[in-house]
Amino acid sequence: MKRWAAMSKAFTRIGKDIVMAVKEGGPDPDANSKLRAVIQNAKAVNMPKDNIERAIKRASDKSQGDYKEVLFEGYAPHGIAILVETATDNNTRTVANIRSYFNKCDGSLGTSGSVVFMFDHTCNFRINGTGMDLEELELELIDHGVEEVFEDEDGVMIYAPFESFGAIQFALESQEIEIIASGFERIPQVTKTLGEDQKADVEKLLEKIEEDDDVQNVYHNMNELE
Repeated sequence: MKRWAAMSKAFTRIGKDIVMAVKEGGPDPDANSKLRAVIQNAKAVNMPKDNIERAIKRASDKSQGDYKEVLFEGYAPHGIAILVETATDNNTRTVANIRSYFNKCDGSLGTSGSVVFMFDHTCNFRINGTGMDLEELELELIDHGVEEVFEDEDGVMIYAPFESFGAIQFALESQEIEIIASGFERIPQVTKTLGEDQKADVEKLLEKIEEDDDVQNVYHNMNELE
């Protein structure tokens, strides 16, 4: 059940990303680089083609409301910084919900700028790197802002600052390198280690936030490694 819930959440999140991309740049993936990236991500999580096409069609409908991206910042118990990325068509509802989660779990919702500076905003690409010389690839992409290229079990990962996304996407596509998925992350500059009981307090809040339909991503600076 948990796996299905996670898949359903991923589809909902990508559905909203599709709507925002279409509203911003139109329904044609060939002419809309943001939409191309979202469709790649949809395929990477096995979102059915029908769902993707339905979301594009729905986004093109004039009656479809706009989703607005809103970032929330706050603290969980024990001084853990939390960033919550949302996509909402009703900001009043979202603010009320997020505030209630923090309040119920002994956290506090902060003001804009209160914790965002503690995280590096990065972009990443997963590519099909079969038969590639990774050192050569890194040298080619370094001028486009790439900071790290490494191989893992699912392909080759590329990391760069957030603002380099468009330039790297264009460079990879120009070289006909297959992009499997791409996205953005907020990586804490310093992490904080907690005891088991304290960790459970933070996880209780994280769980409540992640279950909210308006929430796209949640980031924190708690050290999750044992």
